[in-house]
Amino acid sequence: MDSGMVSKIEKARRYADEKERARFCLFEVKFRGEHSDHIVHYEKGVWHCDCHFFSQRQVCSHTMALERILDGMLCDEVAEDPAQE
Repeated sequence: MDSGMVSKIEKARRYADEKERARFCLFEVKFRGEHSDHIVHYEKGVWHCDCHFFSQRQVCSHTMALERILDGMLCDEVAEDPAQE
């Protein structure tokens, strides 16, 4: 393996240990619930789940679980200026 690749692998390991470097701003997850699977979307601070409970309350066990799993790794809101991200 060449030295350039070794350097990148070491850097990747360091980045992985420094989780504050990464922020999830947009993603889609297939969440396996107790009764069925659900699709959960997240985009810059806004959650959406296709489950019935979410459609009534704008929050559900699936979104709350993902908030806990990704604590500290989510973008808070839509940035006004792309340079601020």
